[in-house]
Amino acid sequence: MTLAPMTPLAALPSPSTAVWQLGPVPIRAYALCIIVGIVVACVVTEYRLRRRGVAPGAVLDIAVWAVPAGIIGARIYHVITSPEKYFGADGQPLKAFAIWEGGLGIWGAVAGGAVGAWFAARQLGIPFAVVADALAPGLPLAQAVGRFGNWFNNELFGGRTSLPWGLQVHVMDPDNPGHALRDDAGKPVLEPGLYHPTFLYEALWNVGVAVLVLLLDRKLRLGRGRAFALYVMGYTAGRFWIELMRTDEANHILGVRLNVWTAALVFLGALVYFLRVRGPREYLIPVGEPGPPVPPVGGDVSQVDLSAREAGARSVAPEGYRVVTEEQFRTYRETGEVPAEEPAPTDEADRDATDETGGTATDELDQDPTDRTDLAATGEAERAATDAGREVPADEDRAGAGGARPADRDS
Repeated sequence: MTLAPMTPLAALPSPSTAVWQLGPVPIRAYALCIIVGIVVACVVTEYRLRRRGVAPGAVLDIAVWAVPAGIIGARIYHVITSPEKYFGADGQPLKAFAIWEGGLGIWGAVAGGAVGAWFAARQLGIPFAVVADALAPGLPLAQAVGRFGNWFNNELFGGRTSLPWGLQVHVMDPDNPGHALRDDAGKPVLEPGLYHPTFLYEALWNVGVAVLVLLLDRKLRLGRGRAFALYVMGYTAGRFWIELMRTDEANHILGVRLNVWTAALVFLGALVYFLRVRGPREYLIPVGEPGPPVPPVGGDVSQVDLSAREAGARSVAPEGYRVVTEEQFRTYRETGEVPAEEPAPTDEADRDATDETGGTATDELDQDPTDRTDLAATGEAERAATDAGREVPADEDRAGAGGARPADRDS
């Protein structure tokens, strides 16, 4: 009997080129994937922010701060967790700034991006929790797209496998970054065997996390940053087991990859936040939104500034926002009526002293005693006059009705 060769029936190929030259400018596939991911996240976040009452275009103002801060944070995390590459015996410190050579950590990207988004949200007057919840499903979609940059780079794969979706991995040329090493015949050189495509596992997992956040957010009406916490829990749960499959070089703590520990700790922190924080979903209405231009009093159309009218018709960012309930927000959208602000809570003693007619005990105590005496006397005089069948003149001296005239308050 002849045994069939242990050759896989199918395999996933890998690109042999990750950099293309556009004249003197290198176009890197990894950077393109990151840019496309950012665009996807912005589109999803913009849609969700609008549904919560934020003016159109706010996501661009947020991205201007969040994206650079996220890239800086990602690089800082990479350098801190891999210091030997830059500060070891053979390290090159200046290489820490060579971000185009690769080396970004998602944990630092999320932390740095959060700082940038928080700063932008303060400038726009938007609660940071609203921004975080709006971003929750868009961020894992962006990460899913970004992972294909690792596929182009032939990096971050797992161990050997014979599964039909095993990944072919090229040996990359160290003297020609972004290109596979080639043999004498000019063919790209492949690593022996097939490997787990951990980039694909994580990309698919992130798409599932985005769907999970959307479904639970719609059902539970999550607010106060809980949708973002749900994303963090979902992502870190997947990153935990996927990280255990990877075989690329990494620092270890107690024999376990550093990012495994990071995923576990971040998951626990997000879980505690999700369970402890409560509250309804926040909706926003604008504060200080400019109104439409007013035409001249005479009504002469020739005197109307059409350019000003068109400018006023365009969406203008308000000065800030006020948090309202979902019912108030729906009414505002349907009628344009701005809900009244809730009055400040009164002192507990004042609330307890409120009488059946709506007055308070303090109202009575604040009156001058002579006023109360005069009011009582006047009431008696009016009743007596009624019984006698006559009216009391308005300018009648009240002294005759029951005492001296009230003293002047200024005396």
